[in-house]
Amino acid sequence: MLLKSNLFLFRLVDWCILIIKTKQRKTLIVTNLMNQEILKVENLSVNYGEDKILSNLSFSLNKGETLVVLGPNGAGKSTLFKALLDLIPHTGTVTWGSKKINYLPSQEMLTRKDLPPLTVEEFFKFKNVTTKQIEKVFEEVNLDKKYLKKQFSELSTGQFQRMTIAWSMVDNPEILLFDEPTSGIDIGGEETIYTLLHKFWEEKNLTILIITHDINIVWEHASKVLCLNKKQLCMGSPNEVLTPEGLKKLYGTGLKYYKHHHK
Repeated sequence: MLLKSNLFLFRLVDWCILIIKTKQRKTLIVTNLMNQEILKVENLSVNYGEDKILSNLSFSLNKGETLVVLGPNGAGKSTLFKALLDLIPHTGTVTWGSKKINYLPSQEMLTRKDLPPLTVEEFFKFKNVTTKQIEKVFEEVNLDKKYLKKQFSELSTGQFQRMTIAWSMVDNPEILLFDEPTSGIDIGGEETIYTLLHKFWEEKNLTILIITHDINIVWEHASKVLCLNKKQLCMGSPNEVLTPEGLKKLYGTGLKYYKHHHK
């Protein structure tokens, strides 16, 4: 069983927050930033061999803000998150104002194949939390506690995504990074997931960074938007930077522009 448990953790290395937390304690730069800043990025670049993946990104984020990262496929969005967490080599400086950071990679990383037959509850226990804590966060994400006794393969895509959000919230983080949190979920499920994240943001004063292709999410939830395509094309409030010209520069032609107005 010990061998299977080790294999389980290894199999989850790309997205297991236990692994990320172990790494971040050793390598992330954490300090008291000025004013309300919780993240400061200066001249961040990532190269794979001779290929430039990200070039000279500089931006900051305040506590309690929600940053949405937009860009076409291959723009370097997921690479940005890995660099922010010091999971890949990079140049430049990334400074966090808190160690309490949790990260959920894209659904492509959240594979459920070839895993040992552990239950959801046994998986959560790798975080050294109590059953009471787990049941509380399950209630917050609207999952029945009966799913704690289920294996991953027995959960639907939507239930699995709620479970991973519960996993990211159970130890009370201050900062969350989500890479395409609704990938593979139908439209109704997408709205539910984003509403859930917005609820956590309001109730727990979280700082959230989200990668998405859905521009409508920007209008509904973003404090700031970062337009990315290898380099930083825009950074600021949605009203300031999401113009038809800016979107054309980011995505090229053929993108319909719709600005959401709150009632």
